[in-house]
Amino acid sequence: MPEAASDTRAAIGASEFDRDTAVTRRAPGVYDIDLSAGWTIISAVNGGYLLAVLGRALADTLPHPDPFTISAHYLTASQPGPAVIRTDVVRTGRTLSTGQASLFQYDEQGAEVERIRVLASYGDLDTLPDDVRTTAKPPAFPPMDQCFGPEDGPAPVEGSSAITDRLMLKLDPSTLGWALGAPSGKGEMRAWFGLADGRDADPLSLLLAVDALPPTAFEIGLSGWVPTVELTVHVRCRPAPGPLRVSLTTRNLAGGFLEEDAEVWDSADRLVAQSRQLARVRLG
Repeated sequence: MPEAASDTRAAIGASEFDRDTAVTRRAPGVYDIDLSAGWTIISAVNGGYLLAVLGRALADTLPHPDPFTISAHYLTASQPGPAVIRTDVVRTGRTLSTGQASLFQYDEQGAEVERIRVLASYGDLDTLPDDVRTTAKPPAFPPMDQCFGPEDGPAPVEGSSAITDRLMLKLDPSTLGWALGAPSGKGEMRAWFGLADGRDADPLSLLLAVDALPPTAFEIGLSGWVPTVELTVHVRCRPAPGPLRVSLTTRNLAGGFLEEDAEVWDSADRLVAQSRQLARVRLG
């Protein structure tokens, strides 16, 4: 398998992603964070980055280390700057624990505004059995050197694209018609994915990976911001070192909303994460 583009690989725990998702415990179940402007797209903070931030707070709150399933409702757009996270333990068991978390920021009058609300179940991925019975197959990808990154073309949207500087993205040319003014209409997006500093993937960065590619709406022929309404992620196993392959598909756009299904495959050809989100699109 090809290696990530970075020659110097940051270790898990010592990368920009780890620093920018780090939370500070103020009191039991209360965490502070300064949301980094480095993970913005257009004018808002990326939803996958925010999910990783909340996921890190829940990992500190719950007795189990790894997100197995996490569902987020995005209530208002988050902005770079101070935020507070409040977590609650819903239930703890021998193999799974469940918690909820909300992220708040402040309006111009200093009142708290809830940005995201999450419900999640955590376990220990290292304790799962090795037995796998699946009909899922990894998507067919061109080699990384035959794919294209954001640096190879014009910016897809107006506004901030700071997040692209933090990522290693190489998109499958067959899903790049939108960048050439000729979208395929198929609602597909595929890319090699990693962090720009070479940090290997872990369960928290998988929460970012499912929401880091250009939206499938571009290949349907739409443009502009595609805000997430709800996102559910299933983490299936701890990813092997090396770049990931992310495949997004949309089958149905109706009433100004579309679903986007993601599969994330690791360098060992294992399906390590799946997600579905509901997103709003701008029509006309």
